Amino acid sequence: MLIENKTVAIVGGGMGGLTLARLLQMKNVNVKVYERDLNRNVRVQGSTLDLHEGSGLEAIKRAGLAEEFYLHHRPVASKMRIVDQTLKIRFDDHDSETIFAENRPEIDRGPLRDILLNSLKAGTVVWDSHFAAMERKNNGWLLHFKNGTNAYADLVIAADGANSKIRPYLSATAPVYAGVTLLEGNIYNAEKNAPKLSGFTKGGKVMAFGNEQFIGYGTKGDGSLMFVASFKTPENPAIQNSIDFKDKAQVFAWFKETFSGWSEEWHEFFTNDDVHFIPRPQYYFPLNQNWETQENLTMIGDAAHCMPPFAGEGANVAMQDAFELTACLTDNKFPTIRAAISHFEKQMVKRAAAATQDTLENTERMHSKTALEQMLAFFSGESSFAS
Repeated sequence: MLIENKTVAIVGGGMGGLTLARLLQMKNVNVKVYERDLNRNVRVQGSTLDLHEGSGLEAIKRAGLAEEFYLHHRPVASKMRIVDQTLKIRFDDHDSETIFAENRPEIDRGPLRDILLNSLKAGTVVWDSHFAAMERKNNGWLLHFKNGTNAYADLVIAADGANSKIRPYLSATAPVYAGVTLLEGNIYNAEKNAPKLSGFTKGGKVMAFGNEQFIGYGTKGDGSLMFVASFKTPENPAIQNSIDFKDKAQVFAWFKETFSGWSEEWHEFFTNDDVHFIPRPQYYFPLNQNWETQENLTMIGDAAHCMPPFAGEGANVAMQDAFELTACLTDNKFPTIRAAISHFEKQMVKRAAAATQDTLENTERMHSKTALEQMLAFFSGESSFAS
């Protein structure tokens, strides 16, 4: 095996990084995951994930975790309500089988992360390891972390997300703004803090379209609720800098002005006592990106191919990266590590470009003047969004 007796460092303990660690350990690879979170008990942000056949779900199967996954997946989370700006229901599948329920099972990020963490050997994840820099040493890398610790690895794999600090060691290609910015909000104890909107989900998700804007939200098994409010806008960091997102009054005023055509029912997101906001301008990497392959460094997931969330591809593509990279490094099909990584990267970039293209098309569709009509046609089976 190419990486026998090699030390592998995965920087980033998200779904892609943890899946990769699990798959490599199944091949008896010496691997560590360096994660900036202080410990595993840090609250997990982010929406519920739907895992896709051939990518995320395939990764779970290859990791031998399918049985555990289905013990924690949430079938009701696949149920969908589509509404307009006034919260009027235009589509509701709570009384029928959802079209994605069978091949896109949903699970909250927290339980999925726990499943992956519990599958790893004790000590695999090195917490409180916020990457600072690295330098070449021997044939590998010496990594430096902000807590003052160092670690050596023969092979480093960047899995540290869209704002990866390791990606620049491989590629200088800058991300491209997707033309859409979203505001993410997280509400804990949603039944108390946002009872009307929380109850309206019936345990599933709600998607609302109007005025070239989108609001989507859903509840999670831990009683929390996450919502996003997205809109077309030129790239303008000054918008973020002009608003204190810890000041609920400022954010609420911004929402009422920006989403002025939306009814007051949506205000419950902004007027409760336990809501936390994060602005997220959306970026993607050019579809034709490339870089020179190195023998001791590569990247997966958002670090390699970030994209907006409007097609649910991000985590799935990252988890597919994990099992494809594992295969390239351990299946004895390549003469050198560089050759194995080169094959992986070429296939990954091609796959990611296709997923990014689909995502960008869906992003435009969901923020178009006819978004509501298009999405109703899709979920009613009248359209497949064929290109």
